[in-house]
Amino acid sequence: MLSLSIGPLALPVAPLVLLVAVWAASWLAARLALRSAPDGGTPAPTAMAGNAVINAALLGLLAARLAYLAVEADLYRAAPWSALDLRDGGWFAPAGVLVGAGWLAWRAWRWTALRRPLAVAGLAGLVFWLAASALTRLGMTQAMPSIMLSALDNAAPVSLTQAARGRPVVVNLWATWCGPCRQEMPTLAAAQQRESAVGFLFVNQGETDAAVHAYLASQGLALREVLLDRGAQLGPAVGSQGLPTTLFYDAQGRQVDAHFGVLNAAALASRLRQLRATR
Repeated sequence: MLSLSIGPLALPVAPLVLLVAVWAASWLAARLALRSAPDGGTPAPTAMAGNAVINAALLGLLAARLAYLAVEADLYRAAPWSALDLRDGGWFAPAGVLVGAGWLAWRAWRWTALRRPLAVAGLAGLVFWLAASALTRLGMTQAMPSIMLSALDNAAPVSLTQAARGRPVVVNLWATWCGPCRQEMPTLAAAQQRESAVGFLFVNQGETDAAVHAYLASQGLALREVLLDRGAQLGPAVGSQGLPTTLFYDAQGRQVDAHFGVLNAAALASRLRQLRATR
C-alpha cells in the first residue's frame, strides 16, 4: 500500500509506519524504565528513556538523508535546494539504522539503569518497522496490472502492458484537478522528451477526453502516450488511494519502484538511473 485515505486526505503509508514504530518504541522504553527503577520509578529516567528513542530516530533520519544525498550528489548539483525537499523519498535506510542504534548504545552505556529498556525498545521498534513495512507491500501488485485503458489521441482501447511495449516505463497517475500533479508534470514532460530508452505513460484518472485535452493545451504540454483510466481503477490496483502516484516498471513488466507525491527532477533522475540498470 502506497497511500491511505483519511477523509479527503491521502497520506503516504511509509512515514506513517515509521512514526507509529518510533512512538511505540518510545512508549515501551519509558514503561520498561519505570518498571525497572528501584523506587518504583521517577519522571526523570522515564522521560530520558523515551526521549533517547525519539532522538535516535531523528538522528537516524538525518543520517539516512545525508547518506542518500552523498550517493546521489551529482543529481542535486543543478538544483542544490531540492536536497531539502523531503517529499522526494530519498533515504538510505541502513545508514539511519546504524546511526540510530549507535546513539542508543551510547546512551545505554552512559545510563546503566536504562540499558535493558533501551535495548528492548530499540529492537522492538526496529522489528515492528520492518514487519509493518513488509506487510504494507504484501497487497501491492509487483507485476504490471492488466487494466484496460484508452488512448487520448485516438480513443483506441489498450492495456497497460500493451502500452508498455516491452520497454522500461514510468507510469504516472494524475488528474487535472490535482495540484501536486500539475507541479510535477513539467519535470515528467521534459524527461519524456529526453529519454529514448525509457517510456513514459501518463494515465489520467477518471476524467473526460475534453478535460484532458483542454488542460494540456492550456499548459502547452506536448505529452506523448497519454492514456485515460475512465474508471480510475489503476490506483487501487497498485495500492494507492491518492495522486500523484508514479510507478517504475522494468522491461519485463516488474515493478522496481513506486512513489506517492511530487517527484522533483533529482528524485526522478535517481529512479531512472535505477530503472536503466534493470535492462
